[in-house]
Amino acid sequence: MANPLFLSLSLCLLFLFNGCLAQTRQQGRQFGQCQLDKLDALEPTNRIDAEAGSIEAWDPNDQQFRCAGVAVVRRTIEPRGLLLPHYHNAPQLVYIVRGRGLLGTVLPGCPETFQESHHQSQQQQQQGQSESESFRQQDRHQKIRNFREGDIIALPAGVAHWAYNDGDSPVVTVSLHDIGNSDNQLDEQPRSFFLAGNPEDEFRQQDQQRPGQQQQGEGNNVFSGFDAEFLADAFNVNEDTARKLQGNNDNRRHIVRVEGDLQVLRPPMSREESEREESEERESERERERQRQQGGRGRENGFEETICTLRLRENIGRRSRADIYTEQVGRINTVNSNTLPVLRWLQLSAERGDLNRDALYVPHWNQNAHSVVYAIRGRARVQVVDDNGNTVFDDELRQGQVLTIPQNFVVAKRAESDGFEWVAFKTNDNAVINPLAGRTSALRALPDDVLANAFQISREEARRLKYNRQETSLGRSSRSRSSSERRRRSESEGRRGEA
Repeated sequence: MANPLFLSLSLCLLFLFNGCLAQTRQQGRQFGQCQLDKLDALEPTNRIDAEAGSIEAWDPNDQQFRCAGVAVVRRTIEPRGLLLPHYHNAPQLVYIVRGRGLLGTVLPGCPETFQESHHQSQQQQQQGQSESESFRQQDRHQKIRNFREGDIIALPAGVAHWAYNDGDSPVVTVSLHDIGNSDNQLDEQPRSFFLAGNPEDEFRQQDQQRPGQQQQGEGNNVFSGFDAEFLADAFNVNEDTARKLQGNNDNRRHIVRVEGDLQVLRPPMSREESEREESEERESERERERQRQQGGRGRENGFEETICTLRLRENIGRRSRADIYTEQVGRINTVNSNTLPVLRWLQLSAERGDLNRDALYVPHWNQNAHSVVYAIRGRARVQVVDDNGNTVFDDELRQGQVLTIPQNFVVAKRAESDGFEWVAFKTNDNAVINPLAGRTSALRALPDDVLANAFQISREEARRLKYNRQETSLGRSSRSRSSSERRRRSESEGRRGEA
């Protein structure tokens, strides 16, 4: 028989652990910020033009973003454009709206697994790239990943990263910074720490300066505030080189143009090979997760297996990967911590949706997350209702706009004539949606008599309410059906008139 004292102690520890975990997750969220009686579809309020691209940011002090504890930025990188290495004070999800390129991340303590061969180094020296007065080290760096349209990229707080456009068309990305996450222990302002260049503050509005912020000097990266002599001593280089680190009078901003092509180490890879590698990484990660849940270590060797080989990318743009699909209506792709385990660390997830003309995403609510919706293409009529039954948004959401839908607020979307595509960032690694209509809806789960008494309708009407919509979340709009019938009638009448 179990020792009662031991059992009591175990239960106390269990409750204590769960309480601490809940408190840790809640500490990052800003409560009392969501007193919203009106929502708006927002456009970027700040734009910075760089040498090889542009940065557009939404005002992080807008009430909607403060409610969700997030900030949003859109970047455009031109061909041969390099987004300089930097890191942020909060985790972020990046969606690749258009284009392809390379992503480099710097995970602390991880080995430089990409390296140049000694033979290649000798060949370069023989071709005129001879050794200087010192010596020539073989190039080596951490893993470089390919990205393409439809990818979601997860970047933990404080992890330095860079991106390069190696394609022939611009790369467009939209990023959500989760300022309310517990990993951000600074303040409610999104902060970007650049390791190079002379960038402007992406989120600072015109004529606005952060409290306590000093006037910008000649440079604006993390090396700019140090003495050149101090840097020269730290890197064991001369002061001229140290001054170049500080980005003094560098007017290229965040995104610079690379002369020729960026020379980095990476294995050549076709699109098919990239998809196969992604599939293999996903299966390997699932196997490690199964072994972890079973209490076995399998082939894990500790730090390198859990941190250095993290999969940071998942494509949610492919139609074949749809989680919800209704023929000739649309589809929804999701990514959460089950499909991309690093999101469990970041406490974020995402949804990619595509509605055909006049298609409907039925009324639903996000049970455990705020949802920040970015319109990729097209237009939709969107309605959002709060806990008092008030309509806080009833308008069109167009390409390039952002709409924040607070947790538990009910939302419905109907695509306009040109269809509607969107990506929604969720502030929970396993965001749960509760539809109000359709096969998996909350109303369908209720007994007929409960509905009949609640809405003062007959049992027959209650059954129609429950079963008339057979799709799960996406369906044809009644407006679409009536307009199709009108078109058929008019075509039929036209043919009779001609006869």
